[in-house]
Amino acid sequence: MKRLVKNLAVSGGLSLLAVLAAPVQAESVKMTIQTSSLPNDFDTPYLEQWAKDVNVMTGGQVDIEIVPIDAVVRYDTALDAVKNGILQGQIASPGYWSGSDPAFGLVGNTVGAWSDAVQAMDYIYAGGGLELMRELYAPYGQYVVGVSCPGVEAFVSNRKLDGVADLKGLKLRAPEGMVSAVFAEAGAAPVSLPLSEVYVAIDKGVIDASDVAGFATNHAEGFHDVARYPVYPGFHSTTLLALTVNQKVWDALEPGDQKILETSYKALSFSIRAGLDKADREAVAAANANKDITVVDWPPEERARFRNIAQKVWADFAGQSPNAKKVYDSITTHLKANGLM
Repeated sequence: MKRLVKNLAVSGGLSLLAVLAAPVQAESVKMTIQTSSLPNDFDTPYLEQWAKDVNVMTGGQVDIEIVPIDAVVRYDTALDAVKNGILQGQIASPGYWSGSDPAFGLVGNTVGAWSDAVQAMDYIYAGGGLELMRELYAPYGQYVVGVSCPGVEAFVSNRKLDGVADLKGLKLRAPEGMVSAVFAEAGAAPVSLPLSEVYVAIDKGVIDASDVAGFATNHAEGFHDVARYPVYPGFHSTTLLALTVNQKVWDALEPGDQKILETSYKALSFSIRAGLDKADREAVAAANANKDITVVDWPPEERARFRNIAQKVWADFAGQSPNAKKVYDSITTHLKANGLM
């Protein structure tokens, strides 16, 4: 009997030790991440699948809900919404926050700097761009998990543009800020116009050309029906999209889950880019098969000429804040080191 009691005591003690030694399962972290994309945009299915994959890879510990632009807050208030915890994260162009610091506009879309998405992503992931973005967002209480690039926007025009000289006097729609400033410096006559009015404005001859989106999107929306001389690949805007997460939410994640988010989003950015490249190539083939459309590809020397003009505007932005100067120095150093400037 004594032996039975002793054995039970030992067994109970071991069981207690096993319970105490067992790892405590942390509570799952739920995130609502608002994007700058519309529900039917090209990247939305990619982002939704990524959220599901993250949940699986983290064993259910990270539960992400992807919502489209303006779903929770207005797109132009998302920076503060993430800082204050209304949103746990956002995916948007840093350029939206130029009013908080011109540095965001300079790094979010360095007009004329990149000839393709690969060059931009090389700067972000191998040229110090990601680390610099993390510095910029830190005062706003958020961590930059990763950056993606939809690519250089194509250009729609009802006039054949073979190079920079053809921009002189060109009436074009361009967003306010750096894009308009660079085109004005190149001799064009930029105007501010809602995207919804661009098709009719070109069709009626109010404007000759427009900054719109990527080639596949432009083609699907019918812009090439009225602007029959698209420039592809584009030569101007290369918008970056940053995934940022509220710093307190980020700090609450296990280190392994943080690494999963960083690694998987980087892989996702290249998957989206590959998908968009494929869509663009298919749209270009369709456009080339249409005798009424002429796709124009600027030679390297014309792209370099446009970049040289853009540099003057970059320098102007660099003088607007210490952070903008830091961004300017970082990007121009990278461009020079890679023979792009």
